[in-house]
Amino acid sequence: MDLHTTVERAQRLKKLHAEYKPLVLPTVWDVWSARTAADAGFPALTIGSHPLADSRGAEDHEGQTFEEVLAAVRPIIAAVDIPVSVDLEAGYGQEPADLVAGLIEAGGVGLNLEDTVHSDGGRVRGTQEHADYIAGLRAAADKSGVPVWVNGRTDLFLHAENPAAVLDEAIERLRAMEQAGADSVYPVRIQDDDLLTAVTSAVSIPVNSTAHPVKHDLDRFRRLGVGRVTYGPLLQRALTDSMKDMLKPWAP
Repeated sequence: MDLHTTVERAQRLKKLHAEYKPLVLPTVWDVWSARTAADAGFPALTIGSHPLADSRGAEDHEGQTFEEVLAAVRPIIAAVDIPVSVDLEAGYGQEPADLVAGLIEAGGVGLNLEDTVHSDGGRVRGTQEHADYIAGLRAAADKSGVPVWVNGRTDLFLHAENPAAVLDEAIERLRAMEQAGADSVYPVRIQDDDLLTAVTSAVSIPVNSTAHPVKHDLDRFRRLGVGRVTYGPLLQRALTDSMKDMLKPWAP
């Protein structure tokens, strides 16, 4: 994909985040799912690390190399004419500039970056350490001339036995990512109304929430102030359940 097209798509993704509240980005994993979501009328997509790994017989949590991920997402991005963001997990051990360069070369115009470092025993980056990585991504994107949308993710709620107990620390982390240049923030694994309201009130940029395409309600996320919705692995899992139900009568 030529750089001009990539820049246009990045600009479009930024505009979409301002137009839609929330902006729903279906999480896809191959050309078929991307084209299906685009044909359904969605103006932008995201490629999820978990469903991508499942579709390729690999493990999530950086079970693929950065080069393997780029090779997998290139044909997906090229198959649609709308902006595509890519979940790049914890960065695959790459420097921020190299991560951004690879993403842009593949035609991606947004990225998700989490703070669980799978290549280092699954440790969670410190607040400042993660913010510094986000700042490096922002600087690299600005230098490239492509306004890559940076979605900064924290897994504090995911790892906590009691999510409410880590709320203050999570908000500190979300604010640090915002100050470092993140365009949106993603506190994974919270569906509680009070917690979602607390985090959406704590930052001035869109908060990303995970949704189930069947079990959850878009209006609820809108009422709670969520600015961006993705499906994580839940769309693929919902389709898996539906496929099993369709095939059962035909099984021997």
